[in-house]
Amino acid sequence: MTDHHRIAIAGIGTVAEVHALSIRDLNRATLVAGSCRTESRGREFAAEFDCEWYGDTGRMLDEADPGVLIVCTPSGAHSEPTLAAAARNVDVLCEKPLEITADRIDRMVAAAEDAGITLGGVFQQRFDPLFRRVREAADAGRFGQLSAANAYVPWWRDDDYYDGGWQGTRDLDGGELLNQAIHGIDLVQWLAGATMDLDRDENPIAEVFAYTDRLAHAEDSIAIEDTAVASVRYRDGSVGQILGATSMYPGSSQRIQLGGREGTAEMLADELVTWEFREEREDDERIRREFGSDRDTGDGEADVAMNYANHRRNIKRFIDGLDDEEPYPLDAVEARKAVDIIEAIYESAERSEPVRLL
Repeated sequence: MTDHHRIAIAGIGTVAEVHALSIRDLNRATLVAGSCRTESRGREFAAEFDCEWYGDTGRMLDEADPGVLIVCTPSGAHSEPTLAAAARNVDVLCEKPLEITADRIDRMVAAAEDAGITLGGVFQQRFDPLFRRVREAADAGRFGQLSAANAYVPWWRDDDYYDGGWQGTRDLDGGELLNQAIHGIDLVQWLAGATMDLDRDENPIAEVFAYTDRLAHAEDSIAIEDTAVASVRYRDGSVGQILGATSMYPGSSQRIQLGGREGTAEMLADELVTWEFREEREDDERIRREFGSDRDTGDGEADVAMNYANHRRNIKRFIDGLDDEEPYPLDAVEARKAVDIIEAIYESAERSEPVRLL
């Protein structure tokens, strides 16, 4: 067991600050370094969080001697720092998505296995107490035979969001589904999967039929879709819908719905709006009171300050998993499921026909 974890961050942007704030709150972790190519940004980050800045991730890994690397580079640039860390036997916690293609993820997983390191993903909403309650209800069979599980992410991003950066590019962003809607996609497959008897590496979604398009942004603004919709069939025969958009002004909150013969739960952002079961339990009313008030941290707009409590829980669980016999539950097998679903959606939209997941 490690008494204290030395953590470095690759990629210093907005989400890196969220990770740095989270690390600062943890008793058994210290942020020792961050890397990025822009010196002014790097030095400002280092001063704010009392760590070292490096212009090169490899050099940071060699000189700062971290035990954990958190990867916060653009989505399509996650594999390079991960492979560099694996080559130095440094454990890796990687922001969503693990990478923008399954082939790149396969290379990351192979490198981690060869090095004997832990490679984990970040899906911080899985650590929100509300969604953990829903997962517990799904595990306990409270929904009965699942009928439908839906994820709607009807967001808006101004043109300025895409100007001059990596967002909206094919090579580094990958698409609206990979960069924004992936949180809702991961949540709905994780929650629905808990109602099914599946092998650990089996994706709860069996088939998708989808449409994607760029509808609210100019071609010279983004090279990816800003709108996607998919009908899905789960392994147990239940059905669902996925909507992902950055094209719906002014943007509204993520909505997750899970319902079956015995009950329904519906969440708007992190607020519980429906919690009804055929067999009421003693703590159901308490759950409705605890999570039914407006807990919305705001995710329909890009410029809303992020509440980092779930990131802190996510990072803590990762470092706890390095020390405990119980492994980190969001390993690469889990973290890639949402990417596999998204790749199937893109393939279906391109071919105009249903696509089955393996």
